[in-house]
Amino acid sequence: MSEMLNVADGAAAIEAAARAVAEGQLVVLPTDTVYGVGSDPFSAAAVTRLLTAKGRGRDKPSPVLVASLDDAERLATEIPTAARALAREFWPGALTIVVPARPEIGWDLGETNGTVALRMPDNEAALELLRTAGPMAVTSANLTGQPPAQTAAQAREQLGEKVAVYLEAGPARGGVPSTIVRVACGSAGAGDPAGAIEILRHGAISDADIARFGRIAG
Repeated sequence: MSEMLNVADGAAAIEAAARAVAEGQLVVLPTDTVYGVGSDPFSAAAVTRLLTAKGRGRDKPSPVLVASLDDAERLATEIPTAARALAREFWPGALTIVVPARPEIGWDLGETNGTVALRMPDNEAALELLRTAGPMAVTSANLTGQPPAQTAAQAREQLGEKVAVYLEAGPARGGVPSTIVRVACGSAGAGDPAGAIEILRHGAISDADIARFGRIAG
């Protein structure tokens, strides 16, 4: 039976959620945009459970949330200079950066073509969970095609007993999804802040703000 815990209860709620992640279960957590549902990204069974709960195909892999830029560097083969500058400016925040994933990790997030989408959320409860449980594969806490949850209670209405622990922290502050960018590695200008930056999804961070860190591709 799933648990509804309030982050105001302190470390006990975070520790319960971290235990669920370690056991391969799903956890709903607050972020700075909407509520997310997450799992251990290094467990193929947990990731399958996540995609199944959402009603989502492997063609739409989940981003991975991290607690720091150091965590991101441990998961990526390379973070180009422009991408690193963007992370330093907008992390924690609503910016997702697509980078090549380290092949030796051996994870299976879906059809990623060797990449991973990384983000550091601007929410202290989420960061505390990530510091305790490690990086997590996280997607919006709703069934595919339904509105994203703004509270853990709304997430529970959609996901029910598919989730082991729901962390409630009040209404989500945002609602606008993160901006997703990619800076090519190993190509001319890729290691230069002035190199082209591809915006894969327009979101909470404006194109103008992204453009301060390099030429926008296209």
